[in-house]
Formats: sequence, C-alpha cells, structure tokens
Amino acid sequence: MIKQDIVHYVIERTGLPRTKAEAAVDTVFEGLKEALAAGDRIELRGFGVFSVRARKTGIGRNPRTGTEVTIAPGKAVRFKPGKDLHELKTNGAKTES
Repeated sequence: MIKQDIVHYVIERTGLPRTKAEAAVDTVFEGLKEALAAGDRIELRGFGVFSVRARKTGIGRNPRTGTEVTIAPGKAVRFKPGKDLHELKTNGAKTES
C-alpha cells in the first residue's frame, strides 16, 4: 500500500474531494513526522506504537570490499504492533497452515 492508496481509501470512506483527502492524509503524516522528530511516542490504540530509540555505535561490513566500517550512533524509529494488529497477524498465520 502506498500513500495514494490511503488517499483513495479516505475518498471512498468519507466522500471527500481528492484535494481535501490528500490534504488530510498529508496533515496526518506531517504530524506523525514532527512528533517523531521531537522524540515523542505515538500510540494508536488497536494499531500500535511508534517510538524513537537510540542506536548504538556498531561495526558493519562493506558488501563490495568486505572491509569493516564503523556505524555512527543515531536514532531509529521502532514500531510495536498493538493487540488488534498482532491478533490479525497471528490469526492470519494460523489459517494459512
């Protein structure tokens, strides 16, 4: 699913014109980005939690040459699925077996 699919879904569910649906989706994404950039935790009940965590310094390898490369510390966005989303994934896996 890409951003335009989300816009189409909003249009279908709400009947909003395309420009307003795009503006709504863009506004939500901008708000999420700003919150994560500020280090805030985003909790969407039933869906999951987005959080920013510190990433340690590490050592990786250049895939072409095989030489070791130092990976600088930084921050990474993490996602933990909520109960409803996790059950959906779990139930889907059980029906496929």
